[in-house]
Amino acid sequence: MHLYKPIQVAEILYHARINLSSIDLANLEDYRNKSKKWRDEVCKVLLGRTSTSSARYQDDLFNDNAIPPKIMVELGKENERTGGAVEAYIYSHFTKRYTRLSDALNYALKSSSESFDLKTFIDGFRHERGLRRSIDKIYEIVVYALFTTIVTALELKVEISIDVDKEKVLAEFADFAEFVMCLDANNMKKVQNAKVYRVGVTNAADRGLDMYSNWGPAIQIKHLTLSEEMAEGIVGSVSSDKIVIVCKDAEEKIILSILNQMGWSNRIQSIVTESNLQSWYEKALRGTYAKELSIELLSCLCGEIENEFPSVNEMPAIIKNRNYNDILDDFWV
Repeated sequence: MHLYKPIQVAEILYHARINLSSIDLANLEDYRNKSKKWRDEVCKVLLGRTSTSSARYQDDLFNDNAIPPKIMVELGKENERTGGAVEAYIYSHFTKRYTRLSDALNYALKSSSESFDLKTFIDGFRHERGLRRSIDKIYEIVVYALFTTIVTALELKVEISIDVDKEKVLAEFADFAEFVMCLDANNMKKVQNAKVYRVGVTNAADRGLDMYSNWGPAIQIKHLTLSEEMAEGIVGSVSSDKIVIVCKDAEEKIILSILNQMGWSNRIQSIVTESNLQSWYEKALRGTYAKELSIELLSCLCGEIENEFPSVNEMPAIIKNRNYNDILDDFWV
């Protein structure tokens, strides 16, 4: 979805074309590492994030079966001849992809508490071929917005305390208690607001943690069909004895069966299905307490969408100022 590698190619060609850096496109070492920085500068603006792939995977861009220096040289010649048409071609694909994404996301951004329907929103990604790779992130945003809104509305509190019989141990590790738990001999109990956190940007195939809470459960969101290997990844990579899995209704029995076979069902606190999410959204938006919850829920949902997809409404100036729309070469247009 993020087109990291094509954007990196575009930035190499751009820097070579306007002589921002002295680059010999035939010499890979002139741009192998520099180009990651150039790509990241653009991606921070376009995507709000940068690639988290391994250095080796990122360098696969320059393999013989991808864009090795001899191909980069030819692209560079064509890019020079046309005043940047190869760059424009790459970014036009980014724009087209994000235009489709924008149409789907704007359903949420422009909906009211009376009109928003969770199934319609999710189906907009599920049934659009070009958007399917974003469905995991959409699922994550949907879950985060709901969980955060309800936890806040409940004014849920989390308490941590040290047993009064452990004062001597506390005295021995007073600095540890202060640094790590914010507790000391005069304050052996602390109450704080419960919160849900998104771990951050991860790859779609990532097996790690998606969300976590400060009251215990780790939260895994799996929209894609779960294989035995993925199930092992869910439990094996998360050091928690309380795991909440969010999945499609059709996956619930499969997940339970796989986890039971592996003897891991005791680590699963609960399985939340899409039907649960739809029911809770309906209650939050149009139920008894909609007046208290609906505005906060949609605000959180839209805020997360805009953070996750910063280019959803307009192409940022970093690209717009290059005037790619003025390039009229017949072949590349």
